[in-house]
Amino acid sequence: MAFDSSPAQPPQAPPPSNPQEFKATAEAVLTNVEWVIEGKAQTIRLALAVMLAEGHLLLEDVPGVGKTQLAKALARSVDCSVRRIQFTPDLLPSDVTGVSVFDPEKRDFVFKPGAVFGNLILGDEINRASPKTQAALLECMEERQVTIDGNTYRLRSPFMVIATQNPVEMEGTYPLPEAQRDRFAARLAIGYPDVNAEMAMLDHRGEYNPLESLQPVCNGEAIVRMIATARAVHVSPELKRYAVDLVNATRSNAQVRLGASPRATLQLLRCAQVLAAMDGREFALPDDVQQLAVPVLAHRLIPTTETTMGGGDTTGVVADILRHVPVVSRMGRF
Repeated sequence: MAFDSSPAQPPQAPPPSNPQEFKATAEAVLTNVEWVIEGKAQTIRLALAVMLAEGHLLLEDVPGVGKTQLAKALARSVDCSVRRIQFTPDLLPSDVTGVSVFDPEKRDFVFKPGAVFGNLILGDEINRASPKTQAALLECMEERQVTIDGNTYRLRSPFMVIATQNPVEMEGTYPLPEAQRDRFAARLAIGYPDVNAEMAMLDHRGEYNPLESLQPVCNGEAIVRMIATARAVHVSPELKRYAVDLVNATRSNAQVRLGASPRATLQLLRCAQVLAAMDGREFALPDDVQQLAVPVLAHRLIPTTETTMGGGDTTGVVADILRHVPVVSRMGRF
């Protein structure tokens, strides 16, 4: 079982992978997942970028478009411990984090780890759990540790929560609070497939489910090395300023009641570093930040009542900000 009762300490940094190894492994994972989710290469690419940026991913879309399939395919592509949590109204916080139970033989309390003690945590329909149970993930997602009865248990790297939710159905659900949404590095929507992809799905799924035959193409150790490689990607001061300008624009926008947090700025640049590494570059570009702005920022914003009543949404707000915030001149080498 992947937990440690010793005081939480920063883990020893692993040796990074080289750029060629990084790119080859990333392409192998992408190809693997695309075997299950057809016609959604960009969505899969961004999902992998979140994993390699040590972030957490929220998949929000209507039922039946493949949210859980994408989460499962990404998890099965990596040979590491995977835990699934089916969020329901009667799920307890202790089911997620674990609980101390009395052992008559030892005459002492023994910690029984919950479902969160794994490398990849698949949280299905997260908004069906009560706010109390949702809050059990707050410490896990931000600090990568669990505190029970005054004892802290570390979560091993890599650690990622991939949660799904249906944005349409409201009955019997509990919307994620702002603090919870802010802990997700990005929110992605898969969307309906195009005609060709849906036809191919009918041909391939007629006899078998490709997810059942999916095999891992890398392990957890390789993912940790790739994380270290991405962290070494160069980000120029000008690009950092561009990211800060984008986030600051969300805080002063008249259509927004609550803008993005400093955590959003950090995760925006970390994901941009991963995209650069996936392209074989040692430096990030404004294009990387622009690709990620909507997935990383939109779900953190709270629109004003006037914006909502007028049919606007935070995705449109971020897209408008991208059009109006200029890229800093003299960007230099990224």
